[in-house]
Amino acid sequence: MNAKMIVWVAFGGAAGSIARYLMMSTVGHFTHPGFPYATLVVNILGGLILGGLIEAMALAWSPSPELRSFIVIGVLGGFTTFSTFSLDAYYLFERGQYSAAGLYIAASIFLSISGVAAGMTLLRQVL
Repeated sequence: MNAKMIVWVAFGGAAGSIARYLMMSTVGHFTHPGFPYATLVVNILGGLILGGLIEAMALAWSPSPELRSFIVIGVLGGFTTFSTFSLDAYYLFERGQYSAAGLYIAASIFLSISGVAAGMTLLRQVL
C-alpha cells in the first residue's frame, strides 16, 4: 500500500462526498420527495463524467497515477459508486459479452438491494 496514494484518494473522496451532498440537496429542493430523483441525477452525472474521463485518459490525457486516483477513485467514488458499476457493465456490452453483462447488472442490483435489506433487518433486530 502506498500512503501517498491513500491520501490522494481520501482527499478526493471528501471532495466527491461534499459535491454529492450539494448536488443532492439542490436537486432535492426542486423535485418531489417520493422518488429518488437526486440520487438518480448524481448517478447519471457520475457515469457521464467517468465515461468522459476514461476516454480522455485513454486517448488524449495521461494524468499521474495520484491525480487519476484522486479523480476516479476519490472524487467520483465519493460522488457516486454507480458510475463504476455503469462502466463495468458498458465494457461487458462493448466486448459482446451480453449474457455476462445481463448477469452482472441483475446480480448487482438484486444483491445490492438484498444487502441493504439484510443490513436494515439485522439492525432493526439489534436495536
